[in-house]
Amino acid sequence: MSFHRRFLLIRTGSWTFRVERRTLAVTGLLGAVITGMVIFALMLGDYPLGPGDVIASLLGTGDDPLAQFFVRDLRAPRVVTALLIGAALGTSGAIFQTLTGNPLGSPDITGFTVGAATGALLQIIVFGGGPLAIGLGALFGGFATGTLVYLLSRSNGITGTRFVLIGIGVAAILQGVNGLLIVRASLTAAQTAGQWLAGSFNATTWGETLTLTVILMILIPCALALSRPLGVMLTGPDLAVGLGVPVDTRRIQLIVLGVALVAVTVAVAGPIAFIALAAPQLARRLTRTSGPGLGTAALMGGFLVLTSDVISQRLFAPTQLPVGVVTGSLGGVYLIWLLAHEWRKDHHA
Repeated sequence: MSFHRRFLLIRTGSWTFRVERRTLAVTGLLGAVITGMVIFALMLGDYPLGPGDVIASLLGTGDDPLAQFFVRDLRAPRVVTALLIGAALGTSGAIFQTLTGNPLGSPDITGFTVGAATGALLQIIVFGGGPLAIGLGALFGGFATGTLVYLLSRSNGITGTRFVLIGIGVAAILQGVNGLLIVRASLTAAQTAGQWLAGSFNATTWGETLTLTVILMILIPCALALSRPLGVMLTGPDLAVGLGVPVDTRRIQLIVLGVALVAVTVAVAGPIAFIALAAPQLARRLTRTSGPGLGTAALMGGFLVLTSDVISQRLFAPTQLPVGVVTGSLGGVYLIWLLAHEWRKDHHA
C-alpha cells in the first residue's frame, strides 16, 4: 500500500488499484450514515424500540421475542430491500449518465423505467399475472425499451444528446400507453396497477429480498468490473479504442446491465423515481471526481431510498405513503433545480 497526496495505491499481487483518498473518505462516511439510518429505521413502527433493543435483536441476544419478531421478520426485509433497490438505481443512473455525458441521462428520463412499468402493467391488467409474471413483464418491458432507444439512437451515430432525446420521446409514448391501459382496465385491476405504480415496500418479505440479493450480487459486481473501461470511454471513443477498449461492445454490455438493474427494481417494488437521476450526481458532488463513481452512487442510492422510505412511513403516521410518492416529490424539485443550474451554467459559459 502506497500513500500519495491525492491517491491511495493498493497493491495485491500483480494488481494495483488507485483510489482517490476523498472518494475513500466519502465512501466511509456514507457507510457510517447508512448504518445509523438502518438502526433508526428498525426502531420505528407501531412497536417502537431503542437502539440497544434493535442491536440485541439483530445479534440474537435480546430477551424480548416480540422485539425480535418486529426487527428481524417485519422491518429488516423492508430495510434491506430499500438499500438494495437504491444501490441498483444509483448504479444504473451512474452508468447511463456517464455513457451519455448528460446529467439527464438517467433511466427515469430516458424511458427505461417507464418501459419496465409498461411490461408489468400488461401482466397486471391484460393477462392478470401473479408476482412472477409481473416481474418477468417488467424485465421484458425494460429490455424492449432499451433495445428500441439504442437502435433509434444508433441510426446516425450514438451521441449523448440523441440518446436522451429519443429516450424522452419513447418515455412520453409509453406514459400514454400506461395511462390507456389503466383507463381501459377493470376497477380492481386499475386499483392494483395504481398501487403498484406508486412504488412501495409494504408487502416485502424475506423471500423477495433474498431473490433480489442474489440477482444484484451478479449485476452490481459486473457493473463495477466495467467501471474502468467506462471511465476510459469518457475520454472519447477514438482515444478509448486507441487505449484498447472495444467501445461498441462495452457500451452494449453497460446498457444491458443498466436496463437490467432498473427492470429488477421495478419488478420488485414498482417504479421509484428520482433516485437514478440524483444519486450519481450527489455522490459526484461529494467526491468531486469526474469518473463514473459507480460504488459511491450505489451507496448514495441506498441512503436516499431508505431515508425516503422512513419519511413515507412517518410523515403521516399511522398512514403510510408509498415510497415512490416521496421520491417523486423530491425528484420534481431536484429536476427543476438541475435544469435551472444547467441553464445558468450554459449562459455564463
